[in-house]
Amino acid sequence: MAISSLVPETRGAVEDNILTREQYQHYLDLFNANDPRFIEHYHPDVVLELGDSEIRGDTGIREFYANVKQYIKEQVDCTLYVADEHTVAVEIPTRFECIADWEDSFWGVPLKKGQVMRIITFGFYEVENRKFKHIKAARYKVLHDWRMETPA
Repeated sequence: MAISSLVPETRGAVEDNILTREQYQHYLDLFNANDPRFIEHYHPDVVLELGDSEIRGDTGIREFYANVKQYIKEQVDCTLYVADEHTVAVEIPTRFECIADWEDSFWGVPLKKGQVMRIITFGFYEVENRKFKHIKAARYKVLHDWRMETPA
């Protein structure tokens, strides 16, 4: 008897849960375009940890970003992507541009239209059925804090 016949067939089930780089990029494309369909990549019971903040549920995330995106245009890129059947880990350089004055911003400081911040974040996603179930985002490096930036 071949050893492979003693091992339960799990390959298909495992592969069915792996979120590919292309699928993650599709999510980023929707997110960057402020397309509300980006929320389809979140599990209904998702937990998003952003520093000291925690947002629960896909509805909570949708509402959070609906508010933030009134003031901020966010451009997220992915320079490093690693995934297995349970987890995705990414390095994501991000550019935040303030598109409208925001007195009580998420960052705790008033922001003026035209200010830009650039950071690099590490993101860790627990994945269930190729949807984000638990997300931990940690700022790795501030390339530059909020400052006025002239258009290129």
